[in-house]
Amino acid sequence: MDTLKIGQYIQHLRKSAGMTQKDLADKLNISFQAVSKWENGDTLPDTGILLDLCDILDTTADKLLNGGTLATVDRRLMKLEDVKTGFQYIESIGRLFGEDCTFFTGMIEGINKKMNIDLLTYLKDPKTREVMYSEVLIQGILSGRTVDMDEIEADFRNEKMVNVIRRYIAKASEDTETTA
Repeated sequence: MDTLKIGQYIQHLRKSAGMTQKDLADKLNISFQAVSKWENGDTLPDTGILLDLCDILDTTADKLLNGGTLATVDRRLMKLEDVKTGFQYIESIGRLFGEDCTFFTGMIEGINKKMNIDLLTYLKDPKTREVMYSEVLIQGILSGRTVDMDEIEADFRNEKMVNVIRRYIAKASEDTETTA
């Protein structure tokens, strides 16, 4: 954690709210020196008052502890196991509701139409099932999520799909560097 960045963010929020260090300290029942130490990056707020501090400054603990920035991309890690589970759930809906149930057929028809595929046929074949996993991972990468390539390399049999995912990760990394 960057205590100086956090302190600068606290100071910015405090000043934006039109408060002095003493005003903020009084609301939290602490000394103004404690607020000064936060703002100088010497210390961090105690966890016991963190939520009250966030309420007063109209921010979240996550944002405050990241110095005013959104949480890092690492928190948005897509796990291959979760993707697999998602497809198992899709299949389970057919078994649980019945494959002729409107909810299930509507869902499958929507996916088939949107992606121009036959999802249930694809999921029966291990090779095309892996392609479906890849598609979900790539969509996640395109929306700013990350994936663990070691996990994918250890699990995937289709080296071509591994390379495609690797290229999307590289492209997303380039795009992030360009906009930063």
